[in-house]
Amino acid sequence: MITIIAKLTIKEGKMEEALGEFKVLMSKIAKEKGTVLYSLNKEKSNPNILVVIEQYKDKDAFKFHTSTLYNEEFFVKSASFIEGTPKIVSMEEISRV
Repeated sequence: MITIIAKLTIKEGKMEEALGEFKVLMSKIAKEKGTVLYSLNKEKSNPNILVVIEQYKDKDAFKFHTSTLYNEEFFVKSASFIEGTPKIVSMEEISRV
């Protein structure tokens, strides 16, 4: 299992745009066979921070996800609402209960 955690700072006044673009993206991601989880969250202590938690069944599923046209298009559009560089942590699962 591959897990990605991305912490994104949203520009002031751009949260609705960001949420709209995520809604479009997530409707497409929901159809990916190898995507186990794609969760969009808002940080409680800072409402301008979104945290995305992603899980993929394996490296091939993650590679497929990152190579899709809709994912690339999202990243181009996100330049208008993401401030700075996202903080991304990539993990490989060791065990689960």
